[in-house]
Amino acid sequence: MSDHLYAYGVVEDADIELAVEGVDGATHAYTVSHGPFAAVVTDIDTLEPELTDENARAHDDVLQDVLLDAGGRTVVPMQFGSVFKNARTLKNVLRGGRRAFTKSLREIEGLAEFGVKLVVDEDATVDADEIRETAGERLAAASVQEEENDRFSDRLVMNRSYLIDRDERAAFDEAVDAVTDDYGDVLTVQYTGPWPPYNFVDIEIGTQQ
Repeated sequence: MSDHLYAYGVVEDADIELAVEGVDGATHAYTVSHGPFAAVVTDIDTLEPELTDENARAHDDVLQDVLLDAGGRTVVPMQFGSVFKNARTLKNVLRGGRRAFTKSLREIEGLAEFGVKLVVDEDATVDADEIRETAGERLAAASVQEEENDRFSDRLVMNRSYLIDRDERAAFDEAVDAVTDDYGDVLTVQYTGPWPPYNFVDIEIGTQQ
C-alpha cells in the first residue's frame, strides 16, 4: 500500500470512514487528524494524479459524500491534486494552516454551495438582462451570498453559485421553483448541489512532497 495521501478537504477533528469511488480508483476514504482538524484522504500511488474528467468527478463526489455524512458536515475543500508524500507532511500542513482553517470553518459552518444555471432553449428569444435581474433578485433573497461564474455559452443567461444555510434549504428550493415557473417555457434551470463552498473559501493549501 502506498504511503502517499490524496486529500479532499478539511473538517473539524472526526473519525470518518467512507466507501467511495475516489481519485485514481480509490475505494476507501478516511481521516488523518492533527489538533482540532482532520483531513479526508484516500491512498494514492502517484504524487501527480492526472486531471481527467473521471478524476475531477471523483474528487467532487468524495467531497459531497463528506458534506452529507453524519447528517451534514462542514468541510473546507482542497483543490484537485492535493497529494502528500505521507501522513507527516499532511499533518505539517494542518498545523501550519491552523489559523486559516479555523477561520474558514467558522465562516462556513452550517452552509453549503449550490449552483444555478439558466440556459435558453434553442430558437427562443428572451430579454437576458431582465431574466438575470428578476431571477437573480429572487435567488439572492434566499441565499447568504452569491458568486458570479463565467457565462461560457451564448445560451447561458445566468451562471451563479449560492451559499445557502442548510437549515433554510427549503426557501432556496422554492425560489428555484419560482424561477422555473416564470421562465420554464423558454429556458432550462440547471440546479446542482449541495457542494462544499468552493467559490466562497479563500484559502491556499500547498502540498508538501
